[in-house]
Amino acid sequence: MNAIDPMPPEEIRRKAEALGPWFHNIELKGGVWTAPNHFLGNYPAVKWQQFSEAIPQDLTGKSVLDIGCNGGFYSMEMKKRGAERVLGVDFDDAYLAQARFAAQTMGHDIEFRKLSVYDLGQLGETFDVVLFMGVLYHLRHPVLALDLIHEHVAKDLLVFQSMQRGSSETMPVDENYTFWQTNHFDDPRYPKMHFIEHRYADDPTNWWAPNAACVEAMLRSAGFEIVQHPETEVYICRRVDAPPGAGAVYPAQGRTA
Repeated sequence: MNAIDPMPPEEIRRKAEALGPWFHNIELKGGVWTAPNHFLGNYPAVKWQQFSEAIPQDLTGKSVLDIGCNGGFYSMEMKKRGAERVLGVDFDDAYLAQARFAAQTMGHDIEFRKLSVYDLGQLGETFDVVLFMGVLYHLRHPVLALDLIHEHVAKDLLVFQSMQRGSSETMPVDENYTFWQTNHFDDPRYPKMHFIEHRYADDPTNWWAPNAACVEAMLRSAGFEIVQHPETEVYICRRVDAPPGAGAVYPAQGRTA
């Protein structure tokens, strides 16, 4: 087979299966699906359909960073919209191998790099669109991640998604409460982040389950203005100045520091 010959569907299927299991169900050439029996159905396409129109249809000349790119579904969707540069980063070698294979199979010129969200400063560039989908609740230090995104890589648009549990309603929050005021903490609409000490959904990396108010408060606190909420878990944000007191911290490296 030479460079211009398409890969036969049988070979695509064989290689896709060898790279499994997949969390992103992606339709590759030849009608091959990477996760046809996904427990969430045709995921993430079913979610993408609910908020895709909130992202500019034409990304010509734009740069996109996909943080926690997984199998590359969203990276490829951004490339389909004409983005000039798409960089997908993930800390899982298996996901990166899947993403590279899917993009190559579909003929998309996308760069994938192994990088932690905590090391985004190493990139040394900002992006017109930053995708931060399904990552926050897997992180031990979620607010730090948002601070680092704001400080180092977000130029304009942030597309954010997180699993949520608890109330989907929000409430007005006062600028300050006295030491003796405690009733608001018991209101299910008050921003709450549920900590998962052990496992949730058999996944030891599920550390947090915020409610809707908590997600919105964290985004605002990190310097992101919510401009659209097209889907229950998805927020379209603009980067603005961070409020007083916000900002990333940089702990010294090493256990003895």
